[in-house]
Amino acid sequence: MIYKPLDRVARKILSCHAREFPDLRGVTILLPNNHVAQPLAQALGAVSKSIVLLPKMVTLNEWAQDVPLDMAVLPDCQRSTLLYQHLRRQQWFENADLWRMAQELLKLFDELTHSLHALPGDAESFAATVQQAYQARQNSALQLEARLVFELWHAMQSGEEQDAARAYQQRLARIAKQADSPLYVLRASEWDALEQRFLEEYAQRAAVTVFDLREMERRSGVPRFFAATSLEQEAGAAAMQVRLWLQAGKRDIAIVAQDRVVARRMRALLERAGVLVADETGWTFATLSVSTVLDRWLTALQSDFYHHDLLDLLKSPYIFADMTAGERKSAVYQLEQLLRKHGVVAGLEKFMALAEHEVALHRPLARLRQAAALLEQNKKKTLAEWLAALRESLNVLGIDAGLQQDDAGQQLLRALETWQQELSGDAGGYRYTEWRRWLAQQLDIETFRDSSIDSTVRFTHLAATRWRAFDAVLLLGCDADHLPGAANGGRWFNDAVRFALNLPTRSTHAARQRDDLLALLAMNDCVLATWQKDQQGEARLLSPYLQILRDEYEQAHGDDLAERELHAYLASEHAYNAALPQSAQPVPSVATEIVPASVSISAYNSLVACPYQFYARHILRLNELDEVREVIEKRDYGDRVHMILQRFHERYPQVSGNDMAEMDAALRRISEEAFADLLARDFAARAWLARWYKSLPAYLEWQAENEAQGWRYSEAESKFDWQLEGVRLRGRIDRLDIRADEKLVLDYKTQSEQVLRNKLKEPGEDVQLACYAYAHEAADAAFVSIENGKVKRVEPRHDVPLLAQLNAGRLEQLMQNIRSGAGLPANGIDAVCMHCEVRGVCRKGEWQ
Repeated sequence: MIYKPLDRVARKILSCHAREFPDLRGVTILLPNNHVAQPLAQALGAVSKSIVLLPKMVTLNEWAQDVPLDMAVLPDCQRSTLLYQHLRRQQWFENADLWRMAQELLKLFDELTHSLHALPGDAESFAATVQQAYQARQNSALQLEARLVFELWHAMQSGEEQDAARAYQQRLARIAKQADSPLYVLRASEWDALEQRFLEEYAQRAAVTVFDLREMERRSGVPRFFAATSLEQEAGAAAMQVRLWLQAGKRDIAIVAQDRVVARRMRALLERAGVLVADETGWTFATLSVSTVLDRWLTALQSDFYHHDLLDLLKSPYIFADMTAGERKSAVYQLEQLLRKHGVVAGLEKFMALAEHEVALHRPLARLRQAAALLEQNKKKTLAEWLAALRESLNVLGIDAGLQQDDAGQQLLRALETWQQELSGDAGGYRYTEWRRWLAQQLDIETFRDSSIDSTVRFTHLAATRWRAFDAVLLLGCDADHLPGAANGGRWFNDAVRFALNLPTRSTHAARQRDDLLALLAMNDCVLATWQKDQQGEARLLSPYLQILRDEYEQAHGDDLAERELHAYLASEHAYNAALPQSAQPVPSVATEIVPASVSISAYNSLVACPYQFYARHILRLNELDEVREVIEKRDYGDRVHMILQRFHERYPQVSGNDMAEMDAALRRISEEAFADLLARDFAARAWLARWYKSLPAYLEWQAENEAQGWRYSEAESKFDWQLEGVRLRGRIDRLDIRADEKLVLDYKTQSEQVLRNKLKEPGEDVQLACYAYAHEAADAAFVSIENGKVKRVEPRHDVPLLAQLNAGRLEQLMQNIRSGAGLPANGIDAVCMHCEVRGVCRKGEWQ
């Protein structure tokens, strides 16, 4: 394919070197990126209509890297540690993230080095140039931040170490000094000051011809525009457009992503449709799952293996890669069950003691202890020592074996090894937390590029599109917040500091983005720009660069360039999906042999509230796992109230006739004993105990009144297992009182009287009291409300023996229906569904 701007470049080069033709190897062409090399070579061949010995085509950075230097280059990570140690010693910035600040300062230092007016070719001339710049600034008025940056830069350049910025500068100086062949330059936007000085010095010795796309292509292409109403719609529209382009025969498709969040979602939609996307931009390791396992491991270690952190770590697919997947899952499941059952919050040694009889857990927990011993948190170490300990711990945990099975994991391991080698000469000592912040920053800087995907659909960025032509271009996320995007600016050192130091500011970065955008439009005719016109109810504007183009075109041609066909395609796809069979309300039936032979009171309540809930909980056994309780919850409080009253009445079956002050004191002693373990681990337990103490006088008063009516405490926490026709009903009552031949079942509740009355409003809705009464052949049953310093007996308004008989009969009939194949529909009311843990299984929102 021949592209007109490259065609013109080819004609110019061929006409200037007609004598040397077809041998152009003495010519050098400076490219904005390597992707331009192939189409330019094709243009040279097509224009000449002959075989051409191609010129040297190279980017400026690659050209510079080929120049040898006499001195080794100091790695950036080592520069960062030197600067960090200096900032730490000076204590200028309290509570600042010094690692991040050091990184920001190094970027400014490199720009200051590149902004020098001369192009020094060796260490001696560089030192002289730096000193000259320093002297020029000595008497100028600089704000505090700018002065600090400048002084630190000057101090760091005074050393003998050669950093990457200085090395780049010297290499360019050597190339310019040895210039002996014509140079052609392809440009689409302004060059940096350093690169411009290089061209000027090169031009003093050899011919330099610049092809500036901004001057060559006066016309600007006009994209179509798609205004989305949500992230999901924008990603869906973008994915749909790529698929339409592919169907139309377009192959070389560029996705210029300004919004990486939308890009992630779009990529997922394309992969679901079978379209793979190559990525020229890459992702930082901090965003990848391979670095997540490092973070989980170090976080678990730092939190003394807090149970959430430990389980997150063990559920990573990378840990214990030398075990089978089944062994890993089984070990994690066993440990999780133990932790939740016994409520152990943290502490590896506690977990090991807990798993004493679980053989499958011995080896994994021992490996965790061995790996933890390698990373001693209470000692200072060099960064290289911390990295060595980390890599050894990853080996012990089998994480390195897991990472080796992943392309990104392999690159991550190589990066850890490289950093360790580069920092071997750094003798500074760092605490564990300092090292972790350093590592997090390194992972946020280092980029992973997946080279395993070979696709003509690719993600790229605006600067990488210079002088490139595609079959189609998708500009993704083109709202004003993302285009122009923020420069890699500073958190501490803003545009005012940059302006004072004569460095490029945000406006410079924005102008370069505008030029790159216009150059892209000049090279490409098929372009779609998408953006979200509103987000969470707030209007969002289109990029001002694109809005100007759109307004000018609409004024001249009466067309607002809105992409309407794509809206129609999306509407058609939505209608098609809506016509597909939708999820229906689940109504499963159960084989006779797996129908439970016995049910608990809570299971019966579940069956009445929602048959599908009963099916999921008690037939599929999908009960929600208990949480490891770190703070006292109301159910803990309720459990302790039950325990206290059971112990109290076992010692004092009757309070009447006893001194009430003694009864109060005894009840308080028992309460202290029952709350002792909670008080030991959670100070908040005192608030719950105080809440209970508030109800003690009222409870003793209520108990005395109950006894005055002739009722006497008989037993508490009594289990029952009652055989009905075709099913057994089991449970446990809180308390049974007797009066001559009468029985009264009581159920303690730490809820208000009104809440309990609402439960009993409709007969049969709550089966608890009726079933308790039936099991103990009691004529009466009631809740005992203990809440907010009040104690009330709440009785059903309906005949209890009749309710008991009806509930027993209903259970027998329901279980017979289930055995006969009756369905179990998900028909719970909203109040039931609100707190139902199996709602995600019935998917009520999908079919309702």
